Amino acid sequence: MIDTHTHLYSEEFDEDRKEMIERALKKGVSKFYLPAIDSTTHEQMLALEKQYPNQIFSMMGLHPCYVKPETWEKELQIVENYLHQRSFPAIGEIGIDLHWDKTTLDIQIKAFEKQIDWAVERDLPIVIHTRESFDEVFEVLERKKHPKLRGIFHCFSGNLDQAKHAVNLNFLLGIGGVVTFKNGKIDQFLHEIPLDKIVLETDSPYLAPVPHRGKRNESSYLDLVAGKLVNIYGKDFSEIDRITTENAERIFSKN
Repeated sequence: MIDTHTHLYSEEFDEDRKEMIERALKKGVSKFYLPAIDSTTHEQMLALEKQYPNQIFSMMGLHPCYVKPETWEKELQIVENYLHQRSFPAIGEIGIDLHWDKTTLDIQIKAFEKQIDWAVERDLPIVIHTRESFDEVFEVLERKKHPKLRGIFHCFSGNLDQAKHAVNLNFLLGIGGVVTFKNGKIDQFLHEIPLDKIVLETDSPYLAPVPHRGKRNESSYLDLVAGKLVNIYGKDFSEIDRITTENAERIFSKN
């Protein structure tokens, strides 16, 4: 299995990070993809990648919740500098978040578009954070349409029409703990989306799957997400593992 979205460098893991990673490896998680947030955590993220060079891979980008009027341009410059210095498997996590702050929508869109441009220039996938912002995100993606524009809708929690729209735009759906929630709703229609358009993720330490909901999430719980897909798609665990792993390898193929 591949955890396509996990914040292993988060301070929530400071007490037991090594053990937590070992638990995931023992469960069969072979690779971990780390989304960037902003410059306050880049060093921790990249240091962890150095410790596990065959298992952990860092993305680079500016998270929409950290697109602030006073710092966003400087933060984007830091991202661009990193992109010049070395290769990354993806630009992320980027996108639009209207849950926490609607007043920054204009600059969130500018930051999103700029990072999409960098991804297209470098032929890299993007990993999209979208919260209460599907219409706005789709509007940007339609405007920026390009043969090289592709990626993952991280933590997909939209409806069937939004899922189909994302897939039609050449994106995969990142499926995590939400698929196990009674009120998550995506389990009701996910079978209508081809399995080759799905990747697994935890978004740890957030959004722990049932039966750990409300507690700290970790990458070893990825098997619970895969287990739910067994029920949804009517395929055995090894098949879910194989197909979602191939999908992840394909989207991050330049890595």
